[in-house]
Amino acid sequence: MLEPLRQGLPPTDPSGVAGSATCTLPARYEAVRAARQFTRQTLTRWDLTERFDDIALVVSELVTNALRHALPGDVARDPHDPPVRLHLMHWTSRLVCAVRDPSRSGPVTGEAADSAESGRGLFLVESFSDSWGWHASPAPAGETLPAGVLRGKVVWALFRLPGAAADRAQDVAER
Repeated sequence: MLEPLRQGLPPTDPSGVAGSATCTLPARYEAVRAARQFTRQTLTRWDLTERFDDIALVVSELVTNALRHALPGDVARDPHDPPVRLHLMHWTSRLVCAVRDPSRSGPVTGEAADSAESGRGLFLVESFSDSWGWHASPAPAGETLPAGVLRGKVVWALFRLPGAAADRAQDVAER
């Protein structure tokens, strides 16, 4: 799951990985509150509580979008396949929130959205994070997948953390 995500991000030093955490969320709107609580607990453990408000807002939007758009009520789901997973990954100067859902349809933003409310959540994600993107999981929905391989897509948002100025300089030098 992480390799396509890493390909879409600026280069990172593997030795700078400070931690990762994953939370499986049910296909209910209460999952948004659970995602925020998981995010608060994880950021507290990583001593990153000063970024909680921005990160929690983005996590809430990504989980809400996964629940609203990727989990239609009329589609049968495999009960053993958790509908939504939240991943938090922390490097020394970056944090990534990634939400996996079973849909392979990409997020719809701005003018392409079908109503005034659609696309607004991604505008918030773009406004509060340093960058965001998405990628499809490796295998198409409906195929039999090896154990541990997830279908659907991952929508992610990156946050630069204090001390990221050196990282930005390294990114520019590597390009």
